[in-house]
Amino acid sequence: MKVLISTDKLSKHYGKGGEIKAVDELDLEVYEGETFGLLGPNGAGKTTTVRLLNCIIKPTSGTATLNGDDILKDETEVKRVTGLLAESPGLYEKLSAYEFLEFMGALYDVPKDILPERIDNLLKLFGLHDRRDYLLEGYSRGMKQKILIAAALIHDPPILFLDEPTSMLDPRASLMVKDLIKKLANSAGKTIFICSHILPVVEELCDRIGIINQGRLVAVGTVDEIIAQTGTKTLEEAFITITGGVEEKELLAWREQKSANA
Repeated sequence: MKVLISTDKLSKHYGKGGEIKAVDELDLEVYEGETFGLLGPNGAGKTTTVRLLNCIIKPTSGTATLNGDDILKDETEVKRVTGLLAESPGLYEKLSAYEFLEFMGALYDVPKDILPERIDNLLKLFGLHDRRDYLLEGYSRGMKQKILIAAALIHDPPILFLDEPTSMLDPRASLMVKDLIKKLANSAGKTIFICSHILPVVEELCDRIGIINQGRLVAVGTVDEIIAQTGTKTLEEAFITITGGVEEKELLAWREQKSANA
């Protein structure tokens, strides 16, 4: 099985002395065609990992390869083989869906002779072709998320990164996006890397998961394997066992602070 994403002690530290270890010596392999989920508490290092792998920020040490291209030596090539849905993406709402995808295609240097057909195919795949000329400001939140995923796919990358793809979505929109991700994995043959702190999303969509905590990768495997390793019954229990829960004294301190400020 071909390894499409490989990290080698990938690290990103902040602070004058590098004391804040957002990502700490990450060693990870993701295989071609799989949907991999990086799971962790807020602030665990998920988004930093995605930003490193997409050459948005540079590592403090270590490196990674994507489809054989090194993030330090082949930045342009890495960006050609990856598509990214960021956690807080930008969307030009005064453009129509077609115009926005046309704009994104131009940014990725998609040849003009194939771009119109590429846009039409994506709009049909996402069930938005009949709304292609509608302004994005009139789209629902779920429809906007679809367009943003389409934008990440406009240059037909083999690897798709989705950072919190269902966060801030209502249940109907979340279901819509999850169905789309399944379709991309099963029909389009994409390797999909999902970051989330929402356990049911990762459990439903991913072939394998990794759990990151305080910048370090602490578990990797299928959901069943991680549950077995921790001797628990559910992914939620396994996650809490691995990452640690909130202690009762922390909750009491928070309640006391709240009462003092009332």
